[in-house]
Amino acid sequence: MDGETLQETARTRAEELPAVELTRPFGPEHDVAKVVGKMFLLLTEVRGRPIVVLKADPRDSEALRQAHPDITPGYHMNKRHWITLEPGEDLDEEMIRELVTESYLLVVERLPRAKRPVDPATVGPRPDGSSAS
Repeated sequence: MDGETLQETARTRAEELPAVELTRPFGPEHDVAKVVGKMFLLLTEVRGRPIVVLKADPRDSEALRQAHPDITPGYHMNKRHWITLEPGEDLDEEMIRELVTESYLLVVERLPRAKRPVDPATVGPRPDGSSAS
């Protein structure tokens, strides 16, 4: 998948999720998706290549990086909790959509219940097939 399609797929999925705000706190070349003020997605470029940076459970992050050459540690983020999706042949639209959803859910689950825009269990399956809890 080329970088433009990668970012557009991630952006579209993020915009579909409840209470998401797209911002540019780091400048016009960096799009950030937040839920209730908490970041879960970064769209930027590294050496002229579009990338997507997402929050990930540390165990999932490691497994994803081992299984997929187009998934690397989070660019300019905590390498245990963030992953970078890079252009290449390894990722498809469904996987990108699932990883964006998972990133969103990780943030929502840590919000106080009163501030959660949705019950994380109702948003959909996680990439590993389990329900959000």
